[in-house]
Amino acid sequence: MKILILEDEIPAYQKLTKCLDTFFDVKISQDWARSILDGKQLLTKNTYDFILSDIQLLDGLSFDLFNKIKIEAPIIFCSAHDEYLFEAFHTNGIAYILKPYSQDDFNKAILKYQSLFQKGDYTTLDNNTINALKTALQQEYNTYKKRFVIKKTSGIQLLNATDIALITASGDFCLVMDKEGKRHTISQNLGAIFQQLNPKKFFKINRSEIINIDFIENIEPHFKNRLLISIKNYKEKVMTSSATTAEFRKWLEN
Repeated sequence: MKILILEDEIPAYQKLTKCLDTFFDVKISQDWARSILDGKQLLTKNTYDFILSDIQLLDGLSFDLFNKIKIEAPIIFCSAHDEYLFEAFHTNGIAYILKPYSQDDFNKAILKYQSLFQKGDYTTLDNNTINALKTALQQEYNTYKKRFVIKKTSGIQLLNATDIALITASGDFCLVMDKEGKRHTISQNLGAIFQQLNPKKFFKINRSEIINIDFIENIEPHFKNRLLISIKNYKEKVMTSSATTAEFRKWLEN
């Protein structure tokens, strides 16, 4: 059995491989691509029994890759996007595992999809279906703040909300760390910024910090019912308050 994994995040890729090893008794051959470019190269040279794919890759949407290359193998999407997009997948009969998922969630999705594919009930990704999914994704993005205007001495810079890893309060403004570890200043207070962000993606872990779930690398217990959180490309660990820990645990599973 040969499987292609399209996933730009290393921890997410490692979780998928672990789930695959747990589910399958037979030896599995795996290819991995983190970008549309690498995925295209693999798909033009190989055939796969099925594909596990995130939506956002390093250089764009996996939808754009599937628009370029006709895929015969079943595709299971693994993503944290919900609401509009989840409903669009359901309506179009496309398999979808919502992050964060458990081994049991993964097993059920694989079994269901195997059954559909064997019966011939599998929905192939044609251009109309892909365009419908992209429209649903855009609707989800439009619901919340898409980008912030960052004023620099050299001019104005736009920072996408999806690229924000950590926000820290600093008086009447906030310091924002992006996905590359660079710092920026937003002239709004923490409460005002938090109200504009997608609550499925961002959580206010204490009075002065907001984190993006997509950039969490590790979580470990700390004293007084607190949790220490490691953020990608950020050396210092951040901490939940005692008051937010319980809600934060629930948020991680939604």
